[in-house]
Amino acid sequence: MIQTPSRIIPLEDFLRCPETKPASEYIDGQIIQKPMPQGEHSTLQRVLTRDIDNALSPSKIAHAYPELRCTFGGRSLVPDISVFRWEHIPRQPNGRVANRFDLHPDWTIEILSPDQSQTKVTQNILHCLEHGTEMGWMIDSEESCIFTYQPNQTPRFFDRPEIVLPVPAFAKAIELTVKQLFDWLTD
Repeated sequence: MIQTPSRIIPLEDFLRCPETKPASEYIDGQIIQKPMPQGEHSTLQRVLTRDIDNALSPSKIAHAYPELRCTFGGRSLVPDISVFRWEHIPRQPNGRVANRFDLHPDWTIEILSPDQSQTKVTQNILHCLEHGTEMGWMIDSEESCIFTYQPNQTPRFFDRPEIVLPVPAFAKAIELTVKQLFDWLTD
């Protein structure tokens, strides 16, 4: 992660700043720019977002959003994939999806980039869990493994190809093995 000079600014000032590419996050008064996604990261993000949506959106269970800014608990984060249960998606008065998501995702998914700090990503997932997120995934394509996080539980590690990955209860329609996830990188 790239960090800007260490001056502390209020969250409200950060939210008025123009968006950056790649996205910047607001953590503990600091602006931290995420690394630019590369091929493996982008492939996993694209296919996983698509597959979650295909499984959950038609029945209005949940919707997956890539790179969506979520502001809550004094931070403004941009998870690689944010999944929101249908009833939690913020709406405008006319029923359309709101532009601002001032709440935690129900499921947060992060895909490590080569130059990204695993510690900072884990801290973001833990922040989400502390504020109501049901599950977090951290996908490490370099090591072909996935860490899963749930509130008040020990993190779990998955690297055996045949293992079906745990998902939040609302996403039980998704059955994905470690092998299936990483096979997307060779398809």
